[in-house]
Amino acid sequence: MAKYWKSKTILAKIEPTYGVDPTPTGAANAILAEDVSYTPMEGEWIKRNVEHTWFGAKPGVGTAYRSTLTFSVPMVGSGSLGVAPGWAPLIRACGVAQVVTAGVKVEYAPITDAPESATLYFDIDGTKHVMLGARGTVMFKLGASGIPMLQFTLTSLFTVPAEAAKPTPDYTQFVDPEAASKANTPTFTIGGAAFILRDFELDLGNDVQPRMLIGQESIIIADREETLKVQVEAVALDVYDPFTVCKSSTRQAIVLAHGTVNGRKVRFDLPTCQQQMPTYQEQQGILEWPLTFTPLPTAGNDQWKITLT
Repeated sequence: MAKYWKSKTILAKIEPTYGVDPTPTGAANAILAEDVSYTPMEGEWIKRNVEHTWFGAKPGVGTAYRSTLTFSVPMVGSGSLGVAPGWAPLIRACGVAQVVTAGVKVEYAPITDAPESATLYFDIDGTKHVMLGARGTVMFKLGASGIPMLQFTLTSLFTVPAEAAKPTPDYTQFVDPEAASKANTPTFTIGGAAFILRDFELDLGNDVQPRMLIGQESIIIADREETLKVQVEAVALDVYDPFTVCKSSTRQAIVLAHGTVNGRKVRFDLPTCQQQMPTYQEQQGILEWPLTFTPLPTAGNDQWKITLT
């Protein structure tokens, strides 16, 4: 019988112990994903230099197996103040700490030490893939007249898939998002100056690597280098001068707030961004600035914060 790609389910749950399956369930851990792509098995192929008296291919041995899953989820809170969203285990597996203030807010910020990991179940029409020890990276994307999204790329240890009963997912922890617009995205500032925004993209830039040793196999986050790209409508240079800002390396505080309903609001604070060289782009006959920034830490792990209210 054919397997239907459309019939797929993703479950995700944080691992208390690295690489040990915490058994995510459809009732509590389902992920409402979009634009899914999956590499079920990748690794290194070691070709053997076997000597023969005839021409022909040489055998090899596979090693360092892992799996990679990429997908997006809408960038919106849980719908309730101080309650973590359904995508919480995914961002926590990207080297990000979660702080919940019950009934008030949920905050996310980068960490360096002891990053968490997650187990994901990826089911394709009854073929179950168990992704243990998953860690990854994420891009936050917001564009005019589009739905703000988080795009995750998660890498895990490889396990052999097997046939299993398809889970029954409960997606009630995912609420409807609001499109980015003048009404729904009330704040975007650079250095305290308000800008008309076309695109916002924050890439965590995690360096995710398989570490396959004798006695231990894991997926690690070896480093991080964030990049922020925005495209804004150009303004007079006495309001904001991107050329002088770049030349002087003056740090800029950048703030983005999206959402109008309590429990669904998302705010980005990037307090010390270094702007790179600006350029020009024309859109509808209007001059726009594509600007690239590097969010820089001050005391460490303080280069950005995301607050859900």
